[in-house]
Amino acid sequence: MFSAPLIILFVPFFSKPTSLPHIGLRPSTPPPTSTLQFSTPYHALFGRSPTYDHLRVFGCRCYPNISSTSPHKLAPRSVLCVFLGYSSNHKGYRCLDIATNRVIISRHVVFDESSFPFAEATSPSALPTNLDFLDDHFSQVSTAPAAPPGQRRPPSKLPPALELAGTPGGPAASPLSPHGLASPLTSPGGPAISSSPGGLASPLASPGASVASSSAGGLASPLASAGGPAASSSPGGLASSSSPGGSRGGPTITAGPSLPGGAGRLGGLPLAPGNSPGGSWHWTVPSDVHRGRSACLPRVPSAPTPLPAGAIPVPNVINTHGMRTRAKDGFRQPRLNLQAVAVSPVPTSYRGGLDDPHWRRAMEDEFQALVANNTWTLVPRPPQANVVTGKWIFKHKLHSDGSLDRYKACWVLRGFTQRPGVDYDETFSPVVKPATIRTVLSLAISYDWHVHQLDVNNAFLHGTLTETVYCSQPTGFIDSSCPDHVCRLNKSLYGLKQAPRAWYSCFAAHLRSLGFVEAKTDTSLFVYRHGDELAFLLLYVDDVILTASTSSLLHRLIISLQAAFPMKDLGPLQHFLGIGVTRSPTGMVLSQRQYLLDILDRAGMSGCKPCTTLVDTQAKLSASGTPVADVTAYRSLVGALQYLTFTRPDITYAVQQVCLHMHDPREPHMSAVKRILRYLRGTADLGLSIGCSTTSSLTVYTDADSAGCPDTWKSTSGYAVFLGDNLISWSSKRQPTVSRSSAEAEYRAVANGVAEASWLRQLLQELHQPLRSTTLVYCDNVSAVYLSTNPVQHQRTKHIEIDPHFVRERVAAGAVRVLHVPTTSQFADLFTKGLPTAIFQEFHSSMNVRSPDAPAAGGC
Repeated sequence: MFSAPLIILFVPFFSKPTSLPHIGLRPSTPPPTSTLQFSTPYHALFGRSPTYDHLRVFGCRCYPNISSTSPHKLAPRSVLCVFLGYSSNHKGYRCLDIATNRVIISRHVVFDESSFPFAEATSPSALPTNLDFLDDHFSQVSTAPAAPPGQRRPPSKLPPALELAGTPGGPAASPLSPHGLASPLTSPGGPAISSSPGGLASPLASPGASVASSSAGGLASPLASAGGPAASSSPGGLASSSSPGGSRGGPTITAGPSLPGGAGRLGGLPLAPGNSPGGSWHWTVPSDVHRGRSACLPRVPSAPTPLPAGAIPVPNVINTHGMRTRAKDGFRQPRLNLQAVAVSPVPTSYRGGLDDPHWRRAMEDEFQALVANNTWTLVPRPPQANVVTGKWIFKHKLHSDGSLDRYKACWVLRGFTQRPGVDYDETFSPVVKPATIRTVLSLAISYDWHVHQLDVNNAFLHGTLTETVYCSQPTGFIDSSCPDHVCRLNKSLYGLKQAPRAWYSCFAAHLRSLGFVEAKTDTSLFVYRHGDELAFLLLYVDDVILTASTSSLLHRLIISLQAAFPMKDLGPLQHFLGIGVTRSPTGMVLSQRQYLLDILDRAGMSGCKPCTTLVDTQAKLSASGTPVADVTAYRSLVGALQYLTFTRPDITYAVQQVCLHMHDPREPHMSAVKRILRYLRGTADLGLSIGCSTTSSLTVYTDADSAGCPDTWKSTSGYAVFLGDNLISWSSKRQPTVSRSSAEAEYRAVANGVAEASWLRQLLQELHQPLRSTTLVYCDNVSAVYLSTNPVQHQRTKHIEIDPHFVRERVAAGAVRVLHVPTTSQFADLFTKGLPTAIFQEFHSSMNVRSPDAPAAGGC
């Protein structure tokens, strides 16, 4: 039932699966019955007869509208296709593009139900499955040869540019390509003449006749003839080659009975009739045409050649515009067949992971790692024991550009079911501070040290537990010999309350055995020194950054760490903690571009209109307004923006303002979040630049926005700390108490900046980089400068708490010196208030926030 229409219409095999639903279409409505007074159920239900206007003849020629997918407005709005049926998921027609074997679904289609491309072209067995490699050699507009004697050709309903034309009893002219390519069609008993102002003739031949080609462009195509040598003349002085015995160097496709009209089209390819019995048809492919590669033939201008007698003039459809293009010059680019890499979605359950082989393999690898690490021992379930259950968690591990690295599956325990004091005790585990990371990277860049990144495989599985903890066997990997047993943990597992602490204790103990010293200012910083050799190691859970003064020391330390833990050396630092690192001869740029784009996508603002500033220079956010509809979405976005401040100091103040209302967000607060996202949309490529600095002094800028909060009248403090030319620390924070004057607010801001500078001086001391110079602190309030040096204006400042006065102690010790700076040069204004566009962009550049293409800060 299904094969007959396919055979009749010569539909190729690769299109049959998509054709069966259309061929098997049958009326789903029962015939009229006496129960319904001889009317159909459809008419009885809706009161009208069904319409069949959308039904079309299967296999006919059609032209779907593809303007919505066109690369530009001058591209073709339709292509020649074959009608395959109706889409089962959309309201549209399925159309097969013969040139690309691509199925197009469209509602707007023009049909020619009197023409069937496959029936007019060739047999199914001879039909090529991919004709992309001939697009640059044959025209999409063809002219058919004359019909055989005694046969009338039916009139065509196609547009003139696409219909098959011919003259009875005479030779056929070649089709003319918009690119200047001529495709001659030959007929039995006479020569085929090709004329093209573009200067190129298509290498098609006909057995039994001598074929001559004359081209206005000065180039004749090499035509092969079975009956004699082929000759050609060209005004350009170039003669075509010929070979007796037929065409060589290209395949020939032969069809069966003769076709109506004398010639046909096969996916936009002209067919030449031969002298074989029954009127067979030959299609000759030139030898210089290969799959996926186009032959580039230059244009050779010459004088036009008059057409021979009896030839049919071809309408001039060549683009005569004066613009010079690559197509006119004969340059062709190979068509790239891009294949999208399918990424399996992240399942939310174990059953969902079983459906995909990638996730099954990830679970198997994780289970094998647990067994090899001796993570547990199977024991009978003790009475009254608290058995912690678990579940499989799946995640995509990505590269810095967002591409897929690997599939990761983890067996995670439900730690919230643990009993405090029984299953766990201490849970604190330190992580490295952002300012420490930026300080170490600044020193490494300034000293031209190599910085490597290490990744520990299954880090939490190496921590040793001091408590007795039982858990269930992993789902899908239950031991068949003892299915009722439980796992008594020997090592920590993901999800346990004490797992991070156990891993940190294990790793820190091994580092101490290698000679590392744990820094007191940041316990996730480990310093190694042996003679003149120096190395720094930063630990953030299972991500390790290692830098050393010599390459040999760096190599030795990596080997020592890999001997104790399954660890991968990822090479020079490129991507860590979701932060991309772009290296340059003068420094590096830390960027969170991919993380930023993920935030925009989560908020549904990937295509929003960018803005130039973050906050309004006049209005302040208050606690009033209409509550937001989705509090969780607000908190999620603000929390994500907080982590983005790691490399974007320019958004710190705006994020701090929206963080103040996390407990009760209102609509104005959500609008402020959206404005931040709009600003980030236009500055997604920016990051924090760390360059080579010639100085090692600390410089601090402090500022305060006196009584800036409209609800509590509290002030906002801000500071920025530079190590040489590199920004390494910054802050924007609301003060805990109300200040009675701007001098008091500025004095508190100075105290915050001095406290940060004191901590950084101690950090540099532990890094064996002591500062010899005094730290300069710049403030734009003269009264605050005086207060930091002497206890002046006692009557106005006696209510100030004792803690800010430690600034005087640091000034007296010579570690800090507070100086005045004009407001126009106060960079810390960026962290306390909204600024006009010009000032904001100026300070924005002073904070070394730039794109990776821009030069790094400083220079050596």
